Amino acid sequence: MKSVIVRLQEYNSNASNAERGVIQYLLEHPEEVAGISIHQLSQRSFCSASTVIRLCRKAGFEGYKELQKSLLYELAIRKDNNNWKSQEIGRQDSLEEIVNKVIYKNIASLEDTRKLLDMEKLEWCVDLLEQARTVCLFGIGSSLLVARDMYLKFLRVNKSCFLCDDWHAQYIQAKNMTEKDMALIISYSGMTEEMIACAKEAKKHGAPIVAISRFEESPLVKIADYNLPVAATELVFRSGAMSSRMSQLAIVDILYTAYIQRHYDESLKQFEKTHIYKPANEK
Repeated sequence: MKSVIVRLQEYNSNASNAERGVIQYLLEHPEEVAGISIHQLSQRSFCSASTVIRLCRKAGFEGYKELQKSLLYELAIRKDNNNWKSQEIGRQDSLEEIVNKVIYKNIASLEDTRKLLDMEKLEWCVDLLEQARTVCLFGIGSSLLVARDMYLKFLRVNKSCFLCDDWHAQYIQAKNMTEKDMALIISYSGMTEEMIACAKEAKKHGAPIVAISRFEESPLVKIADYNLPVAATELVFRSGAMSSRMSQLAIVDILYTAYIQRHYDESLKQFEKTHIYKPANEK
């Protein structure tokens, strides 16, 4: 079930003034919105019914009815996250409080990312991954660590992929891509200039592009054919490199697992072939 609250929170920064009025009203009165008509909502949020419908579609719902249905379900299972664990790290926090808050943020990020994922789009991304001659991976900073994790995973099952630590080499690789390849670009913000440059080059040469980025419509997401979104649940410290990284790694694991599930017998043989045996410690 798609999460109404998470999707609208993620989209809010890109929403129009009229849409923000609807979002604000829904976030402040979710139980009420779950039971009122589209015309009642438009009156109470001072906008037109057409604005509400457009907002529903931009958030990934077919219409207001689907949004209401998802909202009712979400309210029924949503836990109260407004407790001390969800607060930012403070100057006086003990080590135990830091542990609790960091772990909680990671869990919350994974849960919210699950609510943002569109199963149909995810299926298309797995199809692209399976059909691609070569999967070219792109990322810098903490996103490069996620890209390297995916590279090592696909190396085990002999899926042709490419990754270089130097972004200039990544840019050259983007220039060499064709429509038979696939670009997987990892950027939490979706605004990293180097990744946008690589995306534009890959697009120019006809390569399909999958991004792992925030839900909002960033420059990278606009270029990509598909975006597998991660939730924005970062702490003040190291924003963009803590809980978001866990969600990015989870999406990599999902793509990898879905791929080997489609090539189950071959993958088992490859695991055996590529396993590096370690000698037992001599006593």
